[in-house]
Amino acid sequence: MAKLGKRTRAAREAFAGKSDVSVEEAVALVKGNASAKFDETVEIAVQLGVDPRHADQMVRGVVGLPNGTGKSVRVAVFARGPKAEEAQAAGADIVGAEDLMETIQGGTIDFDRCIATPDMMPIVGRLGKVLGPRNLMPNPKVGTVTMDVKAAIENAKGGEVQFKVEKAGVVHAGVGKASFDEGKLVENVRAFMGAVLKAKPAGAKGAYVKKVALSSTMGPGVTINVDNAAAE
Repeated sequence: MAKLGKRTRAAREAFAGKSDVSVEEAVALVKGNASAKFDETVEIAVQLGVDPRHADQMVRGVVGLPNGTGKSVRVAVFARGPKAEEAQAAGADIVGAEDLMETIQGGTIDFDRCIATPDMMPIVGRLGKVLGPRNLMPNPKVGTVTMDVKAAIENAKGGEVQFKVEKAGVVHAGVGKASFDEGKLVENVRAFMGAVLKAKPAGAKGAYVKKVALSSTMGPGVTINVDNAAAE
């Protein structure tokens, strides 16, 4: 059996016996044990009591984290004419139409968020099998199919996070960096949980939030008390 490294052993010891803790304690544990040589992302995973195979139990949404994600977001925009110019002026990293579609079909996806004007959806629709599984498909429900491309780009680059439940009923997202102040991470965690709660589908039965866990990119995870995570 492989020997555990000193850093891994120390992290596991720090987390030993810790579970079902408050958001504040979870943030302190995760932040205090994020010792990689890079600024680790603090990640949240929420196990939901839904079956996303049923349309009335699908959970998806968007939330603007009050303190941002700490991540540099590359934005691609499908637009033509004045809207393409607006996108470029607003700081979009990639702007195009058929040419962008062909680039994506060729296997190059060099962006974290995809925005489209409504008239471009016949083109974007051909990319559903490529962008859909990566949660990159523009969708009017989360504000990425819009004529206000300037606002959409600013939101994407300003700390907006999209979430979508996976097949196993889990929603996950990055809610900041380990270098953030503890208070800012707590605010981001609570904002994310608030958005997940608001996105509760009509078809959800029984316990909606089953488990909440927080971790850093290279560190172990700790579970958060569900009632505390949902508290304002």
